[in-house]
Amino acid sequence: MMAWVTALHVISVIAWMAGLLYLPRLFVYHADAERGSVQSETFKIMERRLYRAIMTPAMIASWVFGLWLAFGYGVVDWSMGWMWLKAALVIALSGAHGFLGRELRAFATDSNTRPQRFFRMINEVPTLLMVGIVIAVIVKPF
Repeated sequence: MMAWVTALHVISVIAWMAGLLYLPRLFVYHADAERGSVQSETFKIMERRLYRAIMTPAMIASWVFGLWLAFGYGVVDWSMGWMWLKAALVIALSGAHGFLGRELRAFATDSNTRPQRFFRMINEVPTLLMVGIVIAVIVKPF
């Protein structure tokens, strides 16, 4: 059963990361769209569906399967520093998810004031966190 839980954890993390990398890119283009335009309204639908139907369920599944592995199968040695680093980075990634949700609500109400350049930079945050998580898990630097 542990192999199934691990597989489901990896699948959900991949889906979550795909959304975390794509949503800010949608925001880049949405920020330049004229408020109330057909293009802006299309972006709103795409963003909402991505966030609610893919990203949030994938984040929840990532947490559920990850915690199941950690506590149900005891695959985590909490005395090792790398696990604490991973936990902190996953919490930060969840915070990035929440931040993107807040930005989604701003676009949904046509109250976004941030330029597309801001979202180009924000687009790198999930990538940097992912790199840190993968290094922590695979390399186990401490």
